[in-house]
Amino acid sequence: MKRYFLIAAGCLLMTCPASAQEELRTWEQTWHEVMSAEEQEDESWEETFEILEQLATTPMDINRATREELEQLPFLSQQQVMDLREYLDRYGPMRSLGELRMIGSLDYRQLQLLPFFVFVGEEKEKGKQLPSIGSVAKYGRHELTGSLHIPFYHRKGDVNGYLGYRYRHELRYEFSYGNRIRAGLVGAQDAGEPFFANNNRWGYDAYSYYAQVKDWGMMENIVVGKYKLSMGKGLVMGSSFTAGKLASLQSLGRTPTMLRPHASRSEADYLQGMAATLRLSHDWRLTTFVSHRSLDATLDSRGQAQTLVTTGYHRTLKEMEKKYNTHETDAGTRLELRRGAFRTGLTAIYTHLDRRLQPETETLYRRYQASGNDFTNFSIDYSYTLHRLSLSGETASNRNGHLATYNVLNYQPSDKWALMALQRFYSYRYHALHAHAQSEGGHVQNESGVLLGATWTPLRHWHLQAYADYAYFPWARYRVSQSSEAIDLLLASTLEWKPWTLKARYRRHLRQRDNEEKTALVNQTEHRARLSLTYAPPTSAWILTTQGDYTHTNGNGWMVSEMASWQHRFGLLAATAAWFYTDGYDNRLYLYERQLPHHFSFPFYYGKGLRLSLMTRTNWGHWQGNLRLGYTRYFDRTTIGSGWQQINQSSLTDMEVQLRYRF
Repeated sequence: MKRYFLIAAGCLLMTCPASAQEELRTWEQTWHEVMSAEEQEDESWEETFEILEQLATTPMDINRATREELEQLPFLSQQQVMDLREYLDRYGPMRSLGELRMIGSLDYRQLQLLPFFVFVGEEKEKGKQLPSIGSVAKYGRHELTGSLHIPFYHRKGDVNGYLGYRYRHELRYEFSYGNRIRAGLVGAQDAGEPFFANNNRWGYDAYSYYAQVKDWGMMENIVVGKYKLSMGKGLVMGSSFTAGKLASLQSLGRTPTMLRPHASRSEADYLQGMAATLRLSHDWRLTTFVSHRSLDATLDSRGQAQTLVTTGYHRTLKEMEKKYNTHETDAGTRLELRRGAFRTGLTAIYTHLDRRLQPETETLYRRYQASGNDFTNFSIDYSYTLHRLSLSGETASNRNGHLATYNVLNYQPSDKWALMALQRFYSYRYHALHAHAQSEGGHVQNESGVLLGATWTPLRHWHLQAYADYAYFPWARYRVSQSSEAIDLLLASTLEWKPWTLKARYRRHLRQRDNEEKTALVNQTEHRARLSLTYAPPTSAWILTTQGDYTHTNGNGWMVSEMASWQHRFGLLAATAAWFYTDGYDNRLYLYERQLPHHFSFPFYYGKGLRLSLMTRTNWGHWQGNLRLGYTRYFDRTTIGSGWQQINQSSLTDMEVQLRYRF
């Protein structure tokens, strides 16, 4: 009887997937509304979108999902994953997603997002054998996508400088069988790069290819081709996903261990070869990988690599000379113990470069940058969850004994409160070429700090978040010639009262910089504030958001924007209009815009101008067409950009076209 009462109560309370309006939403729209990205020039959000896009394409059966599979969702904390599994173990399989309301640690953000990534399936034993070739061929899904970006302007390099034409395009094919088998090929071309010419005789400038199989006997996960891998907290291997501060507060510092294909056009931080996770027993897992790939590098007069270049641009003869002139070989392994709420893992990674990495070290802040041909890193990581208390971390060392450590303690005293403390220490002599973990300075090196965060839900419709982060840098950094510090404070509030959602956020970020004479440090304080109001009637396909942004850093800046979207089963229409007025680059403001599938952008604007964008989507049968138009007009300049990217006019218009065929 209790079981059926829970189901009935959950269905009544679970308002998000029940309304017609929500059924028409996409996960991208909901993600932006309830978990706004931090304002940062960082690829971590692109990684997040790529991961979530794949998970939304092949949602998991929540009744059969393992703890490891649920941990792939970056918006769930360790406690929430544990509570989901405990609910299923105690009450059996769910009959409806409405039962998610019965899990107290899930707040409105997770309740809105989860229906896009999970579904309720029938209770049955999860198979460990591969399906037959006939079943894969019959029930597998193919997707072919072509995208083209057309600029209605000319850059300086387009006229005389770039090796290719000014259009950017890509072609991708992917086959998937549920979430167990996945294979694909991606070809990508940036504007200005040669196509079937110069060194690109195979057509596209960059290709990504991959094949993945999950749950095949003792083989839990195997990827061949290009892939991304994260282990522990990312202190030695973190090429898959790195959360920002606000995202860490959302998930209470959880960093998932993840092996996945590299299905992006990005040419940074991927591995190439093979990686596999083996299920040695119920408690033990072994992950091993080998990789060999080509890198771009800037060479000195002796043929050594001064810097490794990760932009992936090959538009000019100078950029083409750097293409794949250095090669990297990686190998590593991780042994992990999973026993109840306790986990621990040992990781060892070796990297070899065929050219010696020899950065210019005369400049003070470059004195301790990584150098050499060979790099070795070791780490031990752990996590333990006890009811509402969770502790996790990783400690790593390079072969010279220099350390890096990252530890997170979070506590949920009630369903209304969640507290987090995050400590990090990265020696300025620590090097790991594939490390990606949370940091103020952007590198797992030369930093120590503490972040304290809290999430409070005083009322069902009112949600508050805050964090305070202090960072200390013992060695010099770019534009800082001595030890320095930084303080980052944020307070965010969300008040939801259907059909209205009111959000407010304030951030104060203090950094230290050299004065003009480089004799002392001066404080540079950045203030950012945002206020937004969203109107989303449950019975309407329309969603309207009005937003105001303000920034103050050696000047002022503000932006007023309006976002509107209309969605139906056969299509989508989304428009954005923004008016911005800032005193300079230091006061740049960020604006979210709806993007085409497989595309990500979080552009920023400064100066005085107007931004307009329009996106349409049409579905007919197996086909889907997407079109996006963008227009930017500046009132304070006659040229846009600099160097080869300079545009000799005060406005620019561009169009993106995409055609998808699924069968």
